[in-house]
Amino acid sequence: MFIDEAEITVKGGHGGPGCISFRREKYIPKGGPKGGDGGRGGDVIMVADENINTLFDFSGQHHWSATNGEPGRGKQQFGLAGEDLIIKVPPGTLVYERDSRELIVDLSPAGKTHVIAKGGKGGYGNEHYKSPTNQAPKKAGPGEPGEHRHLHLELKLIADVGIVGLPNAGKSTLLSVISDARPKIANYPFTTLAPQLGIAALDTQRRLVFADIPGLIEGASSGSGLGHEFLRHIERTRILVHLVDIAPTDGSDPAANYATIRAELAKYSVALAEKPEIIALNKLDLLDEEEAAAAVVKFRKALKLGHKEPLFPISAATNRGTRELLEAVWTTLRPKVENWREQPAAHS
Repeated sequence: MFIDEAEITVKGGHGGPGCISFRREKYIPKGGPKGGDGGRGGDVIMVADENINTLFDFSGQHHWSATNGEPGRGKQQFGLAGEDLIIKVPPGTLVYERDSRELIVDLSPAGKTHVIAKGGKGGYGNEHYKSPTNQAPKKAGPGEPGEHRHLHLELKLIADVGIVGLPNAGKSTLLSVISDARPKIANYPFTTLAPQLGIAALDTQRRLVFADIPGLIEGASSGSGLGHEFLRHIERTRILVHLVDIAPTDGSDPAANYATIRAELAKYSVALAEKPEIIALNKLDLLDEEEAAAAVVKFRKALKLGHKEPLFPISAATNRGTRELLEAVWTTLRPKVENWREQPAAHS
């Protein structure tokens, strides 16, 4: 199950109370205070772990607490500090204050850590309160409470390439043939109900992470279909592959279908609409050579594309043209692909 939003409560450990104790030794009737300090409470720390790809673990556990510090002891012995609680989340997780929706931290890239709730300080033992006028204080600090926060988690997948297009454009099929991903594929809309990631290996040294973004239809940016739930994931990508069905079975116009998705991207985010894009005309296997050539020419004219502007006719089902498409993606990304994950992502 893919879960990309969650609400949780986190609480740092309470600091342990200080100790009230006095030195008791033979021949020393007035030994003075010797109460130790309480241990600090454990912190709650979030870590972006590359081995996790959904927020599923938070669907059944909403309360996360670090351990309290132990009380101080006699003979000026400090209490043990509480253990920190490590919470692992997928890279690309945005952590917000639940009520204000103020962004606390963007946990990307993988390996990034953030103390999300600090543990409380331990209370002072009575040894700290002695003075010339109070040489036997019967007072100790209670220890501070740990931070208590209500959080909203939102996952934006991190990928090099986002595959967009109308349902049944063949996005899942393309992902399955260029990578080891095995998304559900069927001849009806919305077979993909969650974003899918796949790694396409051009060779032993060149790899690209693709994300299949499901359910984009007209009105997706305002809540229609499934796409409004997943448009956020495209924001993390560096380039879009726009897959267009060249031979729609419903008789619709491929150029109009392309324009529909472009309009939804622009409505959702100007920055998203300005991402580099490569257009791939899919399902050539459904047409003969003459029909395919005519369909490509018609599409170019409708979009007013010159002959030198790249356009990739492919057949994901037969793997035709997919290698050329991958090479074009790599060439477009090459100046960025080595280091983009180290850069903070822009937010719309």
